[in-house]
Amino acid sequence: MLDAQVVSALAARDIVPDATQRDAIAALVTLLGANGTSGPHGRRTKHSATPAHQGVYCHGLPGRGKSDTVFELASCRKRRLHFHEFLREMNRRLVNEPRGDDRLGSVSRQWLDGVELLCFDEFHVHDIADAFLMGRFLDTAISLGTRIVLTSNYAPDGLLSDPEFHERFLPTIEQIKRCFTVIHFDGARDYRFGGEEAALSHFFAPLDAATGDALLQIFERYEGNETLEPATVSAAGRPLAVRAAGAALLWADFENLCVASRSHLDYLDLAEHWHGLILDHVHTERLAQAHTLQRLIWLVDIFYDRKCALFIASDQPIEAALSGLEGAHDLSRTLSRLAEMQSRSYRSTLDNMAGRIEIAATQTVAQP
Repeated sequence: MLDAQVVSALAARDIVPDATQRDAIAALVTLLGANGTSGPHGRRTKHSATPAHQGVYCHGLPGRGKSDTVFELASCRKRRLHFHEFLREMNRRLVNEPRGDDRLGSVSRQWLDGVELLCFDEFHVHDIADAFLMGRFLDTAISLGTRIVLTSNYAPDGLLSDPEFHERFLPTIEQIKRCFTVIHFDGARDYRFGGEEAALSHFFAPLDAATGDALLQIFERYEGNETLEPATVSAAGRPLAVRAAGAALLWADFENLCVASRSHLDYLDLAEHWHGLILDHVHTERLAQAHTLQRLIWLVDIFYDRKCALFIASDQPIEAALSGLEGAHDLSRTLSRLAEMQSRSYRSTLDNMAGRIEIAATQTVAQP
């Protein structure tokens, strides 16, 4: 049975479900068990089984097991993506959509075509424009019968907390509470902390000659020294000056990536082109600026979601510098993810690429 498969998959990750996690597993299994017969857009027909709720909304502190394990085991037509990626896709489609009375509804229906199960990881709404888009999208998804899983650090009532706009999002919040099984993950343990440290160090401080040598060794390990020269690359169509750009690894300064005016679209573009990033010369006093701190949070979120490697060189340990800061959303999630990204359990696409390079080199040497 699916619930037994979920428990087994969690055990492989050293997670023994607590009471809340068991409730979430039961709700998700019930949701996925309502397969029945799917019609257009993945909607259930009148002959298919219908769960009490159309979706599951899991919220709580970072690293509490709001995992995508059930999603991975689901056999229906499905899609999982990060909220930043979704917004980029929707806005690109809206630009090309002909004028009409309900362009957003039309684009939402196109986007959902063929999707039976949709999972939004790290769902959040901080901006009124995103709130309007998300509200119409959820209306459309629910009307089509699409099954939805949302994981978030925020309870539904905490979405779009800005008092100037919160009231305008209340209808969507009430819809979530009405149509979704809402589960609060309140466990004490963050599963991302306490893992065995990776063999290769990822975070370096202070900004001295030893750190510079360590970064150079990391870059040359993956790229050699042929590409070790300044370059200008494109990030979301805008130029970005970097220290070096290899085939798999990018080396850039904090000033250019997070202090300068950049958006999550830039980081999505970089994470799609490179398997890892060396973020150099992080002067942590700049993190007191809310916009700079928010950009770093976006960068970590996106590189983590894409399973990219991240190496950080800062004037003081980055996690200590971030602890206690205010002025940006989702900082606790950033600290949780940074802890995992320097652990042995975090297997990045850069690690996978290095393994293929080593195998190829061994095969080359072995040839007569």
